[in-house]
Amino acid sequence: MIDFLHKEEVFSRDQIEALQLKRLKETLKRAMRSKFYFEKLGDFDPETEIKDLNDIRKLPFTTKQDLRDNYPIGFLTEPIKNIVRLHSSSGTTGNPTVVLFTKRDLEVWADLVARCMYMVGIRSSDVFQNISGYGLFTGGLGIHYGAERLGCLTIPSATGNTRRQIKFIIDFKVTAVHIIPSYALYLISVFKEMGIDPKKDTHLRIFLIGAEPHTEEMRKRIEEFYGVKAYNSYGLSEMNGPGVAFECQEQNGLHLWEDAYLMEIIDPNTLEVLPEGEVGELVLTTLTREGMPLIRYRTGDLTRIIPGECPCGRKHRRIDRILGRSDDMIILKGVNIYPMQIEKVLMSMKEVGENYQIIIENDGYQDRMKIKVEIKDEFFDEDLRVLKGLEKKIEKRLREEILITPKVELVEHKSIPRTEGKAKRVIDLRKNR
Repeated sequence: MIDFLHKEEVFSRDQIEALQLKRLKETLKRAMRSKFYFEKLGDFDPETEIKDLNDIRKLPFTTKQDLRDNYPIGFLTEPIKNIVRLHSSSGTTGNPTVVLFTKRDLEVWADLVARCMYMVGIRSSDVFQNISGYGLFTGGLGIHYGAERLGCLTIPSATGNTRRQIKFIIDFKVTAVHIIPSYALYLISVFKEMGIDPKKDTHLRIFLIGAEPHTEEMRKRIEEFYGVKAYNSYGLSEMNGPGVAFECQEQNGLHLWEDAYLMEIIDPNTLEVLPEGEVGELVLTTLTREGMPLIRYRTGDLTRIIPGECPCGRKHRRIDRILGRSDDMIILKGVNIYPMQIEKVLMSMKEVGENYQIIIENDGYQDRMKIKVEIKDEFFDEDLRVLKGLEKKIEKRLREEILITPKVELVEHKSIPRTEGKAKRVIDLRKNR
């Protein structure tokens, strides 16, 4: 029997799809109160035009550029007096993309996050440390309110001050943590410097990891060092933030909560909807949002719907871990390469440390890829022949995965600059890029 928090979590496929159809029609009617969708959809009548869920394909896509072009309130469907929160995704040029919430929107969001946390085994008796950015970034407050909704003692430690993070983990007997994967790897070196073994000296048992793409190999490193189960999560600011999809205890894909979101996978070039199992761009439609519903929003994230049912018994379909973003793809010598392919190889090698950097640069008339790879102290040999041999070994493994041979440069542990936010893995130094 499934241990669940909300009844929608254990709906049958028929129940899920009936609820989706009802909520889709309601959402479309609400969306047309906004300036953007009123102009975009014109006299579209959801009651006559939407007979089944496939009819959503009659509607146009919404993009991040649409959000920027209609800043600040072009998507708003409620009077501004009914809006109680604003979040914004990161951006360095032009208008930011903002998301506006009513009080009910925040309550629904907190319930979705609480549902995710309960599914992986977090309970009110847990002590939860939220090692995530707060402020305009949705990851901090989104997870925070979900943890409090469950009744956990919640520590909003945010990012930075690494030694204090570890002190709180020990002193307050923290059992569950929300953390960016690259920062979890960085913390490993600090635990070692402090002479603390998290398996013996802490009460940690669950990590929630997300906010940046990561491989199964990275997850395994985290689980092995900390002695925890690390669960993958997915969310984005435009869809509230965290709580869109989450792994269950089976760890074989992320259940996307289909009572709150209608998903499609499209070919990012042809824009055609792809069948289950094929990798493409995830497109989402909100089904419960009051203040700012979004229709067929192109997330830019690449994944696939995993065919078949999950052994856990939930009927909400699963998406695979995010492969990357459609605009993250590197094209080199006619080959399409995703950074996650490189990470998969590096994190599977025992000699490789926690950090790496992919550099794309001009080499005369051609582009080339150089990868700086940190090597663990015990493998950083002073004998240049040994290091050269390891370089060639890594280059060979990478060629087998990405079909070209990058230049590998081995560097000492902790020599690549670290950040407390999302890791900067790719640096493109090519001209006119």
